[in-house]
Amino acid sequence: MEIHYIGESNSVLNTFIAEIRDKNIQKDSLRFRRNIERIGEILGYELSKSLSYLNVSIETPMAKKNVQLPNNNLVLCSILRAGLPLHQGLLNYFDKAENAFISAFRHHPYNDDEFKIVVEYFASPEIENKTLLLADPMLATGQSLVAVYEAIKKHGTPKELHIIVVIAAKEGVEFIEKHFPENTHLWVAAIDDELDSKGYIIPGLGDAGDLAFGKKL
Repeated sequence: MEIHYIGESNSVLNTFIAEIRDKNIQKDSLRFRRNIERIGEILGYELSKSLSYLNVSIETPMAKKNVQLPNNNLVLCSILRAGLPLHQGLLNYFDKAENAFISAFRHHPYNDDEFKIVVEYFASPEIENKTLLLADPMLATGQSLVAVYEAIKKHGTPKELHIIVVIAAKEGVEFIEKHFPENTHLWVAAIDDELDSKGYIIPGLGDAGDLAFGKKL
């Protein structure tokens, strides 16, 4: 897996990461969603540099001009519900991409820290031989991404695979490296050192889905 750690270099990305982490600023759910969206735009821009391009002639009011345009058949798939603001940020830049959505949640059968990932819903166009962008804001243990990918593979094999993440834990990155194809690209804004006993990222930011859309039952 090729890891693109965008937050290693200082940029305006730092501002958006700081605001989604800040326990006071993140209380504004509208601002939280918009910051996730803006992070998605930055990651999408960086990802776009790795795509295939085709020389195309366009006609301006004055003359013709050759330009290099992306030439990938993109399918943008986000994990519900937390992935929706990130999805929108990516879609702002890849507006011609086809769209897919998949659900995944932690099920605690014994009401303790032990959990399994349940995938129940998947709506997608054809993904065979296309470029799949798999978006999830938080990469904690990595189990959700692996479960989602196993479910998606039943419907076709993408030609290229890019995973887009806002905040990841080192443990989660190491886990998905073992379960995704070698030519997978991981685009991540920030990487944190550890997980707590419940599998949440430390320092992280809390529950991205709750912060974006309100607490769930």
